[in-house]
Amino acid sequence: MARIERKYMAHYIDAAQPGTSGGPTYVRLGKDLEEYVAEMSAEVEKKHNILGEISVLLTSYEKSGTVEPYYAEQGDPLFERLQDITDNMRVLDECASTLVDVHLWEQETEGAFPAVRWDVVIEVTSTGGDNTGYQIPFNVHYTGGRAKGTFDPKTKTFIPEGAAPGV
Repeated sequence: MARIERKYMAHYIDAAQPGTSGGPTYVRLGKDLEEYVAEMSAEVEKKHNILGEISVLLTSYEKSGTVEPYYAEQGDPLFERLQDITDNMRVLDECASTLVDVHLWEQETEGAFPAVRWDVVIEVTSTGGDNTGYQIPFNVHYTGGRAKGTFDPKTKTFIPEGAAPGV
């Protein structure tokens, strides 16, 4: 069995401003990134009984990922979203978004691949950087909401399972 190359696990984040008309504006994460890891941070309870046995109960996850570096580029919708969060000190629902994990190694159907869309919150961690360019690194906090479906990388469209195309 062959290993899956990292480039086949694609991550698209919605860069559209909340409350604006139109659908999501998905931008693929990865340019200038050497890695993106979604840390699962499981909540695990372990109990030892008097028989010497251990019971393990995994109750939840606090999933998050870090995008660093992120170099700002004029005209990039994600840069515009991050700069808006920074300039206006956005909080609460103003930082809400979605992120789609796309399984590009799986079978393509009419240009779309199996995917999972996650509800997330964008947390800008800093701004500035060194002489290599203006940077806006950020964290992605997964809030638990998710939907399975398909994603077409050409049209950047997510279709939830059971929904008709174009919905």
